[in-house]
Amino acid sequence: MLQFVAVGLAVHLVFFYSIFDIYFTSPLVHGMTPQRTPLSPPAKRLVLFVADGLRADVLYRLDENGSPRASYLRKVIEEKGSWGVSHTHVPTESRPGHVALIAGFYEDVSAVAKGWKDNPIEFDSVFNESKYTWSWGSPDILPMFAKGASKDHIYTFMYPAENEDFAAEDASKLDTWVFDEAKKFLISAKNNDTLLSQLLEEKIVFFLHLLGLDTNGHAHRPMSREYIENVKIVDAAIREFVSLIENFYENDEKTAYVFTSDHGMTDWGTHGAGHPSETMTPLVAWGAGVQQAQQVARQNFPDNLLQGMLHIDVLFFVYFQADVAPLMSSLIGVPLPLNSVGVLPLELLNNTDLFKAESMYSNALQILEQYKVDGKITLSKFFPFLFTSLIIMYI
Repeated sequence: MLQFVAVGLAVHLVFFYSIFDIYFTSPLVHGMTPQRTPLSPPAKRLVLFVADGLRADVLYRLDENGSPRASYLRKVIEEKGSWGVSHTHVPTESRPGHVALIAGFYEDVSAVAKGWKDNPIEFDSVFNESKYTWSWGSPDILPMFAKGASKDHIYTFMYPAENEDFAAEDASKLDTWVFDEAKKFLISAKNNDTLLSQLLEEKIVFFLHLLGLDTNGHAHRPMSREYIENVKIVDAAIREFVSLIENFYENDEKTAYVFTSDHGMTDWGTHGAGHPSETMTPLVAWGAGVQQAQQVARQNFPDNLLQGMLHIDVLFFVYFQADVAPLMSSLIGVPLPLNSVGVLPLELLNNTDLFKAESMYSNALQILEQYKVDGKITLSKFFPFLFTSLIIMYI
């Protein structure tokens, strides 16, 4: 009996230790060879809009009058681009969501447990791989993508932290600030030769982080007048900013646009867990290299949260949030983020079969690189005889 208890205790101790070894040890590895598609990309630049805390159903549903809450994005969906839902992972918080979107991997518990503004281990991202990235938004989000960048090419423009007031009557001013500053930036570039030359480069990114919706959702809940009005403000501002971008680049049709969210929100204004209202976020993409609207006879939505939300006879897609990173990399032709686990959504690409095949091949090589490096680390630390045959099989 004593031996039985001792063995049982030992087994439970091993299981207990495994929890910390698996979930509180970062899965990020370094030393991979960057992978990119050798063919010319369809876009010279990318504009990424992230509406923090925006639920998919709130954006896509019609209002009580049968009108779209985001008329411009609705027009994009029907005429110009592709749309769908990207599924996030728990915890549904801002930093893990942005890391998944821009770096292509899901943060582990060890990173989440050590703070909400920085990952304790440096990681690669689409921004880091770009020629230049300009970003506007929250001081809680922007710095983590500039920290540890391989060179000084990620520029951040942030409002003061005290502006993030969850007790504010209307937080849409945060989003208005972002669009106003981004517009001023583009206008000022016309009188700044150095900046203008940078803006005319290829493989550049504009990132607009929109925190107003998240703040209004916490303060007033996502079905409130303030939240819905914020959706309309963002939609109108996107319309204006897209027009400004197109005019700035003389309608060269070399700009790709992605609109999405980092996480959703429950009816009572919280997030962090795994309810569909928290994990289902909108994804709308259009512009250079993006598949245009494809008419279909009937839509079958994948979740009860979306059933009957609106009738759009345009093909609807479902993705994982980390898939957005390889999509953006493919559109502007930069190497995939080294730690990305995303799978390129081919159905969003408007390009040749050769380009799609090369892109998927690069995506597969990039994931294999992580496996090979991780395998070597495992062999050097833990019971090599348990892993040797598997590693040899794939390397």
